Amino acid sequence: MTELAGLEIRQLRVSFDGFTAVDGVDLDVHPGDLRFLIGPNGAGKTTLVDAVTGLVRAEGSVLFGGDELLGRSVHRIARSGIGRTFQTATVFEELTVLQNLDIAAGAGRGMWTMLRRRRTVPESVARTLETVGLTELADSPAGTLAHGQKQWLEIGMLLVQDVRLLLLDEPVAGMSHDERQATGELLQRISEERTVVVIEHDMDFMRSFARSVSVLHAGKVLSEGTVAEVQADPQVQEVYLGHTAAEATADVTVQEA
Repeated sequence: MTELAGLEIRQLRVSFDGFTAVDGVDLDVHPGDLRFLIGPNGAGKTTLVDAVTGLVRAEGSVLFGGDELLGRSVHRIARSGIGRTFQTATVFEELTVLQNLDIAAGAGRGMWTMLRRRRTVPESVARTLETVGLTELADSPAGTLAHGQKQWLEIGMLLVQDVRLLLLDEPVAGMSHDERQATGELLQRISEERTVVVIEHDMDFMRSFARSVSVLHAGKVLSEGTVAEVQADPQVQEVYLGHTAAEATADVTVQEA
């Protein structure tokens, strides 16, 4: 069982050439949460995740499981149990699904050992194949997978590394309705044993699967809470949803009907 851990961000600030992209953000993601980060383009969502994973320099404090991340290298942060995906899945397309997972799980083993066809599949890899729904495609080249399946494989490559915090950047972008539904259900299963943060623009997907939501605007946290609480916040309605409070409330009522 993976040990659950939470993320505590305090006064996080990231600036580029005088432009402040993340401006004093405080954020708590509780262990086992399925947190969605939403907000307009340029709100600071991806930059915040870049700071957590060491890709950009930042000021403030980022604690994961009580350990400070700021100032660590990208590799040290990854080794502490944090993994992320980007908007475009990065898998080894010429290799099979099983080989992709084996390589991800095989730190410390030689490349040829990992690429050689196994007589048995390691338990962690077999379990991950089942979790991400790719057991029947284990011997298929990753390049032949559908768009959604490649995203699931990339998530699986984090799971076999026993990642405790997953940071996913628009995981359902370009997916069909069925793929989005399957991805949401996958994230719900994963968050039973891990903490998951999702950057998302698909509001229907957010409404269906988020346990909690943080709304970013101009580098700051505008609102936080459940989906219902965030949708009812007049500031969110005006700034992010682009409605007056009355119009947005009417929209929510129609969607819930």
